[in-house]
Amino acid sequence: MAKSGHTRGSTVDLTLFDMQTEKELDMGGTFDWFGPESHPDFCGNPETGEYTGDNSKSPTGRTITEEQFRHRMILRKAMLSHGFKPLSTEWWHFTLKDEPYPETYFTFPVKQLRQ
Repeated sequence: MAKSGHTRGSTVDLTLFDMQTEKELDMGGTFDWFGPESHPDFCGNPETGEYTGDNSKSPTGRTITEEQFRHRMILRKAMLSHGFKPLSTEWWHFTLKDEPYPETYFTFPVKQLRQ
C-alpha cells in the first residue's frame, strides 16, 4: 500500500486566503486537480516568477491568468523562504526540506475538538 508524505507530519497542502474579503485567492484551479494545469510551471516559469501564458501543456487548451500565476508564485516564494520544497506537479503541495521524521509514517487518529 502506498503511503502519503502527509502522514510524516512534514507535508502540507495549502492556498492563500484574503483576510479582508474572507475568501480564498483565485489560484487558477482547485487543489487536488492533478492535470498539467496544476503544475507550478503551467503558464510561467516558477524559478523566475515570469508569466508566459504558455498553455501548450494543457490537453484541453485551458489557461490561467497572470494574476492567478502571480498568486501561485506568492505562495511558492513564501513556502520556499520558510524551508519547504515544492512538488513539481502540484502548486499547493510543499514538504519541509529537513523533515524530522523522514522515514516515519504516523498512524494515530485525528479528530476535531469542540470549541
